[in-house]
Amino acid sequence: MKSRIIRFLAVALFCAFMAQDVAAQRFIGSVVAGCNFSQIEGDNIHGFTKVGFNGGLGLTLPVNQKQTWLVSIELLYSMKGSVKKYPKEGYFDTLVYAPTMYENVDRSVPFDPKTKCNISLDYVEIPVLIHYEDRYSGCTFGLGFSWGRLVRAHEVYYGFTRKIDARSGTYKKNDWSVIADFNVRLYKNLNLNIRWQYSMVPIRVQRFDYQLSDPDHSILSETNKYFNHVISTRLIYYINEKFYENTRVNKYGQRMGVKWLREVPEYNN
Repeated sequence: MKSRIIRFLAVALFCAFMAQDVAAQRFIGSVVAGCNFSQIEGDNIHGFTKVGFNGGLGLTLPVNQKQTWLVSIELLYSMKGSVKKYPKEGYFDTLVYAPTMYENVDRSVPFDPKTKCNISLDYVEIPVLIHYEDRYSGCTFGLGFSWGRLVRAHEVYYGFTRKIDARSGTYKKNDWSVIADFNVRLYKNLNLNIRWQYSMVPIRVQRFDYQLSDPDHSILSETNKYFNHVISTRLIYYINEKFYENTRVNKYGQRMGVKWLREVPEYNN
């Protein structure tokens, strides 16, 4: 079922690209490539230290005559997760024993004393956003949401590799996220994009039972809820946009705004 969904979305996006001429060039196609800097809230590992690929294809549709309001949809491959290394030669916390650390361990993979946590979660994502563009600054602001389907999962925790995959149920198959987005035009069709993304519902709920190293060997239990938290830096190249040089100047003869303005049929003022 997962592969069928991915194939259907890919075919639908391709057909939308091919239909651009028929739609009087209303759709703007784009190619996206960049990096995710991510962490997982709730895993007790802090910092956007997990770096992964973020890229794919997109379509943008202007929704008003001036084309200052736009709606976009993307089909992306997005790599998320969390990672933390032990310092120097490795350090294992001997003060606390957590039996859950040894559950579902893949014994065929050697113990890694240098890794406290390395969670890799790869998604096929479909973000949908509404944007406002300031024509003369070349900046675009967007808000929206995203649906992600987990296609790969890998986890090393306290040096042990777990037997998990996208179908194991350890992590939820679907990730619903809220998105805030900022674009700045670098040159004509090329834009720099900064995106913030946060899961709206937990991607995992996990209970830990800790046996403390006190004289009574007390047991401490806690339940953690995991959320993907991602900051992305990407380059976006808009395939079929046309531009003209901005000739607006102030009374001192200085250009007002960016050098290249996006051409809007019937509205180029």
